[in-house]
Amino acid sequence: MRTPYVVVVMGVAGTGKTTIGPLLAARLGVPYAEGDDFHPQANIAKMSAGTPLDDADRWPWLDAIGAWAHERTGLGGVVSCSALKRAYRDRLRTTAPGVVFVHLAGDRALIEDRMRQRQGHFMPTALLDSQFATLQPLQADEAGVEVEVSGTPEEITARAVASLDALDTPPAPAP
Repeated sequence: MRTPYVVVVMGVAGTGKTTIGPLLAARLGVPYAEGDDFHPQANIAKMSAGTPLDDADRWPWLDAIGAWAHERTGLGGVVSCSALKRAYRDRLRTTAPGVVFVHLAGDRALIEDRMRQRQGHFMPTALLDSQFATLQPLQADEAGVEVEVSGTPEEITARAVASLDALDTPPAPAP
């Protein structure tokens, strides 16, 4: 039996991290954590005002997500986190070496349309360009998969599960 993955569902705003994350966790039979809940209030206020976060804003947030992921090592879990830059993913892996990334990716027009339709989220569509400019897709040496975000949430989740099942790299054992 394979040790359950600790999965970071990543991607730009509007790709469906908060929708796919819980569905993926349910399919894998592991807990889900919403990455936005790890942001300090100052980060939420900054983004709500339309100001992108800088790296200094992100480090404590990434460290908190990494700590949660580390606690789930050997048990499995799913957490959402944009993790747009390689440096951010490296920081998460420093704390939780066995994490696997599911990069939700798609056409900018589709993602912008989805962002316009959602209610009550602090991330304005005006920041989408900065998100795409910042995005560094997964590299060949990073444990993870890219999943297209077209279709229904159930279809996207099914693609994510199938892609994770096909991974050659098992998660790192618990320390």
